[in-house]
Amino acid sequence: MKVLMLHGINHNMFGKRDPVQYGTITLAEIDAQLQALGKELGAEVESFQTNSEGEMCERIHQGFLDNVDAVLINAGAWTHYSYGIRDALAILTCPIVELHMSNIHAREPFRHLSVFAEIVKGQICGFGVDSYLLALRAAVSAVQAAKQA
Repeated sequence: MKVLMLHGINHNMFGKRDPVQYGTITLAEIDAQLQALGKELGAEVESFQTNSEGEMCERIHQGFLDNVDAVLINAGAWTHYSYGIRDALAILTCPIVELHMSNIHAREPFRHLSVFAEIVKGQICGFGVDSYLLALRAAVSAVQAAKQA
């Protein structure tokens, strides 16, 4: 099973950026935890991070061409306004799980809206790094359920 983890804008600064909201964990540490859990669950997790909206869309397109089994996305601020990324995600035919380390519904009003919400399998937010691990578990479960159907 191939799972694509998409990290959005400013996530390369995890560990330094707003530790009150995001803690001190780095992107490399998050990816290492995803890799370890992926092995336990029988999934290969490939991670990608960019600060370029166009590069994110290109990577989503490549995920479609590679026929990935599931996509996890923490798009950061793009979640709230990027119709380009939303349209790229809508091309995918696999389960998509949106995730956020912080509880976007308990933050500034502009963060309450996700332009991805209508096209993703589900959203997980507010659990710090555990949001990533819960999202991976949910994606693997969704793929397994689809194969049994």
